[in-house]
Amino acid sequence: MRHRDHLPQLDGPLFLTDGGLETVLVFDEGLELPEFASFPLLADDAGTQLLRRYYETYGALARERDLGFVLESPTWRASARWGDALGYDAGDIDGFNRKAIALMEDVRAGLGDGSPVVISGCIGPQDDGYNPTTILSAAAAQEYHGVQIATFAETAADMVSAITMTYADEAIGIARAARAAGLPVAISFTVETDGRLPSSQELGAAIEQVDDATGSAPAYFMINCAHPTHFEQTLAGDAAWLDRVRGIRANASTKSHAELDEATEIDDGDPADLAAHYASLRARLPLLSVFGGCCGTDHRHVRAVRDTCLAVD
Repeated sequence: MRHRDHLPQLDGPLFLTDGGLETVLVFDEGLELPEFASFPLLADDAGTQLLRRYYETYGALARERDLGFVLESPTWRASARWGDALGYDAGDIDGFNRKAIALMEDVRAGLGDGSPVVISGCIGPQDDGYNPTTILSAAAAQEYHGVQIATFAETAADMVSAITMTYADEAIGIARAARAAGLPVAISFTVETDGRLPSSQELGAAIEQVDDATGSAPAYFMINCAHPTHFEQTLAGDAAWLDRVRGIRANASTKSHAELDEATEIDDGDPADLAAHYASLRARLPLLSVFGGCCGTDHRHVRAVRDTCLAVD
């Protein structure tokens, strides 16, 4: 079923998504991921089956409790800058993005009937997801990311999600490109331990800037790649922008981005404690509906989040 005309996660029920794909592949599966890119696994059957099993694990967590599920494609790095660094040309990258959505279709079919399963084409930042050295204008970001978004528009993707956005202008460009392509878009910002974006902008100000510049084009906003203790304080109060935050994909670790960059072992934190933070946020912000994980999280964390949030609903 296609969901482009209306995303069911906007209706309020709990939706799950996956955990920290790349950290699971590196630390649990023992893979090397040059440029932290998972999409090259789609080049052969073994890699594709590994990705399939990964997503099926999380899909089963949703199906066990009749929850909705967002299938986020393994394409966070599948854009021109990263493809060039990995030795792929534009045709190769286009093919990988199409293969990724085809895999998501297969996984969705395998989950059978039940609560909605939404396929999202995952978009990552043009530069580093923690500390970018190249800052794109909104127009440049629209041109750059518009290529990947145009590919997704020709597939079964229901939406696109821009994950680990570090500054507002890039998010604005992505939102404009998605609107031009006719795809709903979720914008997910990352924050530092002080709750501000790596650009030093306050989260609420960034969300308001994107909405003001795009006519509120994003379907919703998310926060990812930070521990809840880094941003809980920014989600207090009754500012209007808080209702635009519909999803959380937190890190397992309370460490800063700089500390995680230097880590040689995974910090998987405490799944139960992480889940308690999610439940607290859901109680405070009832429009939160999409819950998954980011660096250091796996199916244990998402299961704990699921069970804890359902227990307090």
